[in-house]
Amino acid sequence: MKTLLPILLLFLWVSCEKDELVYETSLPASNYSHKIPMLWNQMYLEIERYCPGYKPPVSARNNAYINLIVYEAIVEGSGSKYKSLSSYYPNIDIDRPKPSLEYNWEVVANAAYSRAFEMFFPTAPAEQQFQMLAIGHQLDAELRQDTDPDVYARSKAHGEAVANVIYQWSIEDEMGHEAYLSNIDPSYVPPQREGLWKPTYPDYQPALLPNWGKVRTFAARGSDGILPPPPFRTDTSSVLYKEARFTYNMVNEIKLGQHQEDYWIAEFWSDDCPILTFSPAGRWVSITNQLISIERLDLLETVVAYTKVGMALADAGIKCWENKYRYNCLRPIDYIHEYMGDREWNTIMCPDGSGGFYTPNFPTYPSGHATFSAAAAVVLEDIFGKNYSFTDRSHEGRTEFKSTPRSFSSIWDMAIENAYSRVPLGVHFMSDSEAGTDLGYKVGHRVIQLPWQ
Repeated sequence: MKTLLPILLLFLWVSCEKDELVYETSLPASNYSHKIPMLWNQMYLEIERYCPGYKPPVSARNNAYINLIVYEAIVEGSGSKYKSLSSYYPNIDIDRPKPSLEYNWEVVANAAYSRAFEMFFPTAPAEQQFQMLAIGHQLDAELRQDTDPDVYARSKAHGEAVANVIYQWSIEDEMGHEAYLSNIDPSYVPPQREGLWKPTYPDYQPALLPNWGKVRTFAARGSDGILPPPPFRTDTSSVLYKEARFTYNMVNEIKLGQHQEDYWIAEFWSDDCPILTFSPAGRWVSITNQLISIERLDLLETVVAYTKVGMALADAGIKCWENKYRYNCLRPIDYIHEYMGDREWNTIMCPDGSGGFYTPNFPTYPSGHATFSAAAAVVLEDIFGKNYSFTDRSHEGRTEFKSTPRSFSSIWDMAIENAYSRVPLGVHFMSDSEAGTDLGYKVGHRVIQLPWQ
């Protein structure tokens, strides 16, 4: 026993020293500000708005990969608070920072973001490519000036190396990787039966991302589903008819100048008119930006927040689209045209300036807005608290639509309103919003339950 005790104590001392050496030689990631991840995620909203093919599920997926890259690149700078997720996911083999060497986690983060943006946005328009490069170069120049050359070179190399590894992991997900190159599967033929979705008035576009439910998730499971939609019936006593009548009447009355609060809600949350705004998934990145800025989170907690929100949004898109094409429910506009007799009726979504409006080109059940918002809200409430009052200023100052900021007593209240907002636009039934909210809630909790600590 006398012989074993010194050996045991030596083992414990060496183990503790090995665990702590990184943090003794490098300033912890919590010592730095949120500036770098904030700038990059603000840039993300700009670039995904203009980048062809970055539809909401595609955008959400790539945002998650980009922020996961940075999380894995700086996680050793967290002390013992967070741990790598690489052992949770197969085929992520990252060379970890050397414990005895110093790293600058801001340099690591900027290098990781720069490389990730370069790889995930190769088709971005020239103006956004220029902005992306300008941000990276400006931050890099500032960091290089204030960092020891060896530390700088080592830190930059580590950030880029992690980006390369996780990008290769993205490539293995064939259905999701580079989906921005083609959102349409020309071989997909919608099932043909009464009550099912089909290409929709006014432009009859083919189905968007019909196979997206096969994309690899970060946390959601196959068992995370929803109840079936209301049965397809056309009699006036049926649930579906009553929901269609509610949507129909709401839109008609808004067109007559009534329900201005509902109209404000509808336009405030729309976010899916191409190029006009960022995507519905991007809206929750915008909200996260504002919350981080208000609370002035440090570098570490900022990256953790972006990664969790990104994963929640990515999985929300995957599970939502899986169920959309499982049930293939028709949109309100087709129900109203074919079974309520008003073939002139249209939504009020994305006006084109000449009296034309739009309906999304995919099945209605469940609502994507509802799923995205509930998933993100669960994560954000876990970070910022359940009774966090907040005013969303995402579109403050815009004149093309009702953009006046709206205030909420909690983040979850925002999610509920976002889910409802699709009904007064005319593109969803109430049951779509309710099912999406339920599904997003499950997805958000799956992300929280990952082995972060």
